Amino acid sequence: MRVQKLTIAAVAVAAGLSLTACGSSDSTAKSDPSSPASNSAATTGGSGTSGSTTGGSGTAGSATGGTGSGSNTSATNGGSGSSGSTTGGSGSNSAAKSGRCGADSLTITASDNTIKNDSTRTVVVTLKNKSGKSCTISGFAGVDLKTSSGTISAKRSGQPNAATTLKSGAEVFFPVFYPANDSGGSGVRITGLLVTPPNDTRTVSLAWPGAASLPVTEGGGASVEVGPIDSAGQGS
Repeated sequence: MRVQKLTIAAVAVAAGLSLTACGSSDSTAKSDPSSPASNSAATTGGSGTSGSTTGGSGTAGSATGGTGSGSNTSATNGGSGSSGSTTGGSGSNSAAKSGRCGADSLTITASDNTIKNDSTRTVVVTLKNKSGKSCTISGFAGVDLKTSSGTISAKRSGQPNAATTLKSGAEVFFPVFYPANDSGGSGVRITGLLVTPPNDTRTVSLAWPGAASLPVTEGGGASVEVGPIDSAGQGS
């Protein structure tokens, strides 16, 4: 009889434990709505990630805009620089077009310019640009006197001046110095003047406008000198 009571009690305890376990399981199952909450949080996190992506796009757009602006500005400035270089080239061409004053572009004449009783006589040679355009000239012209005893070449005297740009119709000058024949004799008769412009090989023959003769010297030739272009002056 006692054994039966113990058995029944054991069964009752087992049944109670079984019911408690089931209730706990159901409760856990009913409390499971927390899972949707987790899903909701995950969804919210995803939205945050999406927002971050949008922010990244904004940054990329800003970087692209900055780069484009800088490149265009640099290219524009570079183009202007190239134009300036072209202008410089035009300047060089303009200088080249002026050219040198040669025998074919000059009208060359000579006149007496001696001061009365001066022991050193002077003839001034005039070079006039007849070409119709500007040309440059500098240095010394070649000068030779034709005489009864042969040709006498003039020696250079003084320092050359800076190059002169001679406009059409403009003139420059240079002097020829020679000694007066005060010996009382016939001396060496002068028959003509030969002028060769600087940097040219063509010679222009002119009538001699000065004194008729040169003094005879022991060396066989009088001292004749030519001054630099654009320095016409009196003898000393």
